[in-house]
Amino acid sequence: MLSSLIDPTGRHISYLRVSVTDRCDMRCVYCMAESMQFLPREDVLSFEELLRLCQVFVKQGVRRLRITGGEPLVRRDIGPFFEALGSWLHRPEQMGALDELTLTTNGSRLSHYAETLFNAGVRRVNVSLDTLNPERFAQITRRGKLAATLDGIYAARKAGMAVRVNAVAMAGVNDDEFDSMLAWCGEAGVDLCLIETMPMGDTGEDRTATYLPLSKVKKDLMQRWTLTPLPDRTGGPARYMRVEETGQRIGFITPMSHNFCDSCNRVRLSCTGRLYTCLGQEDGIDLREIMRAGGDDQAILAGIQDAIARKPTGHSFLLGDVSGRVEGPARHMSVTGG
Repeated sequence: MLSSLIDPTGRHISYLRVSVTDRCDMRCVYCMAESMQFLPREDVLSFEELLRLCQVFVKQGVRRLRITGGEPLVRRDIGPFFEALGSWLHRPEQMGALDELTLTTNGSRLSHYAETLFNAGVRRVNVSLDTLNPERFAQITRRGKLAATLDGIYAARKAGMAVRVNAVAMAGVNDDEFDSMLAWCGEAGVDLCLIETMPMGDTGEDRTATYLPLSKVKKDLMQRWTLTPLPDRTGGPARYMRVEETGQRIGFITPMSHNFCDSCNRVRLSCTGRLYTCLGQEDGIDLREIMRAGGDDQAILAGIQDAIARKPTGHSFLLGDVSGRVEGPARHMSVTGG
């Protein structure tokens, strides 16, 4: 069924990204500050509260759930949460059924959870990986270990899941690696998606200096690789091309140089229960407050509908080379969930 959640421009909201924690075992330079102040435990929704809110969305026709963080796999007892969500993949549509349950992770704990996730019904995961150089990986993540993330990717593939590697394209940081990453992804049987950096939160880094428009990257890659446009869509903003030499895909996510807002079917639920209707805007609604004040599911739905009725036509990211200014939400990406 079509989602009954419709924004002012007529877009049906069928995709919910759910952050289960703001915590992470890495501190990637484009996502977090090196010294982070994480939320008190009592501010974070319990799994029971998260399931209740997700259920309200799914009953209204949301068909895709993506679990995010922070790093979702650092949260204790995350396995049973996925199992509960996965049970919605097989039930009658009138009860509120899911088409897909997915995950975005940094991969550090994926080797431990790969089989659990597959058994819960997860068939596709996105793994953040910006470099194949161990020293550079440690610099970008400030504390991560490349081997652990690679082990996670291999474990996910072995378990039967499709993997998409997400790499934030950064001038002077990893822009000399895109060819080697494309080749490695072909060997590993995974897709690659390049993402433009976004001005969210103070990370202690100058992101204007590393901003890299992907139009330039695509033009450069096409001098050495045969890239064929594809109609493939996975519910998100990526635009895909087939890499004929490897048989895998490369995706491009371009929030700065060429936004994709006209087809946005997504909203984001933070781990505190705040619903954000746009990654690049602050407007939303506190569903935790409604729920913890004793509101029933109809009150929660009314809050959701009120927020979606204000969903903007598009984001307002501005960054360096694009505008001469830097503008974006003050919150870190880890607060919202990617």
